[in-house]
Order: sequence, then structure tokens, then C-alpha cells
Amino acid sequence: MCIIAHMKLQAIIQTLEQIAPLNYAEEWDNVGLLINPLRPRNVKKILLTIDLTEAVADEAIATKADLIVAYHPILFRPANRLNADNAYDRAVMKLVQKNIAVYSPHTALDAVIGGVNDWLADGVGEGEVSVLQPIDNSDAGQGRLVELKRPVKLKTLAQRIKKHLGLKTLRLATATENTPIQTVALCAGAGTDAFKGVQADCYLTGEMSHHNVLAATLNGSHVILCEHTNTERGYLPEFGKILRKALGNGVDISVSEIDSDPITFH
Repeated sequence: MCIIAHMKLQAIIQTLEQIAPLNYAEEWDNVGLLINPLRPRNVKKILLTIDLTEAVADEAIATKADLIVAYHPILFRPANRLNADNAYDRAVMKLVQKNIAVYSPHTALDAVIGGVNDWLADGVGEGEVSVLQPIDNSDAGQGRLVELKRPVKLKTLAQRIKKHLGLKTLRLATATENTPIQTVALCAGAGTDAFKGVQADCYLTGEMSHHNVLAATLNGSHVILCEHTNTERGYLPEFGKILRKALGNGVDISVSEIDSDPITFH
């Protein structure tokens, strides 16, 4: 007799909330269980993704996923209508139709110790790591500051980041004086808000506006930009390991093969 292992959806949601408590998320964010299926759901397969596009939704349906853990919330702003002519709406409609649950941890997973930002800090080099914007009464918070044990040149730090993120290219903005780097302020995704009031030799994030980059370099700081989701996607295999350890062998966890950064370089 073949016994199919599974877990109840609510038990998995509780585990996800223990890993990245939702009260760590930013006030503007929309985290948690975003699509709660009409029919009670036992979960045998979880698909991890950064962006939940229609292509990823189709992948989840094809691979018979019961739950998608999408880092970025698929439902972020209020929707007045769902239109089958719109790819974004179609993704939501398909998932509802197929009774697939969707959960997003987003900035809660950024803030928690051992989350996305700590993984990003691992690529900077040996040093002391602290939280840029701490959350009251917790060790967690947005962004990280790495004080390197040994100063490095911008080129050396860039090579470390490329290796850690699996990138061939990234964008660099050099300070007016090309000084060695001892402190690195970092934040996955778009880091400008997390960098407010923080002075560092280098800022590392996915994206910053032209004027913020210019202001940083004129103020004596280097900037490394890797594109938004490139600072996040490499964490998914680590997140999968954390989930497998927490959930045991009862659930199959995989990382989307379709999900990718929409920006490419030519």
C-alpha cells in the first residue's frame, strides 16, 4: 500500500509564521496567507518563488503544487476587478480555480535573523553584522551593516558579491575618492529606506534611484547594485532547507525553475 505524506495547510502556515513572524513585516507590506483555498487543503508539495507570474502559476499547476510560497505578494494593492485579458489577473484566477494556496513572507523574511538580508551579508566577507533599522523588542529589523575584519577594494567586494549571487555582471558607482571599504550597509531589493541615517563606505542593494546613487557617491560612499530580485532569489534554496528541517519529510519542497529576474544584460 502506498501512503502519501502530507500536512494540513494551517500547520504549515503556523510554521512559516514561526520562521518569519508577520509582525516583523513593514506596515505597507501585504504578508501572510493571500489565497486561502475554498476547499480544505492538505499540502504534499510546496513551490518556492520570488515573483508569482502567470508562468510560475502555470508551473505550479503542472507540477501539482498545493501551496506556493511567493516572496513578493501577488496581491499587493486592492483590486476592483479581475480581467482574463490581464496576465496578472489570470495568474490569480488560475490559482483560485485550481484551489492552490498562496503565502507571502516578504519583508518579514528580510527582517528576521537568518533571513534574506543575513544571507546577503554572508557574501560580503568576514566581519561583524548588525541590524540597520531594528524592530523594537527584537533582534530583527530591516537591512544589515557589515563591519569587515579587513578593508577591501571595491573591485574585490564586487567579485565576492558576484560569486555569492551567481552573477556575471552588476552595476558599480565609485565614490569621488576610491577609498578602501570597511563598512557595508546592505538591504535586499530596494534599500534606500533602510539606508536612511546610515553612513557606510559602501551601499549594497538591488536598486536605487539615480539621484540617491549620485548623493551617496558625492558623500564618499561606493554603491553596488545587483538588480532587485538578484539580491533575493539566491536565498530560496536556503529557505527550502529551513522549511525541510522544520516540516520534516512529509512535504516535497522545490524552487521554481521558471522564476527569474526580468532584466537581462546584452
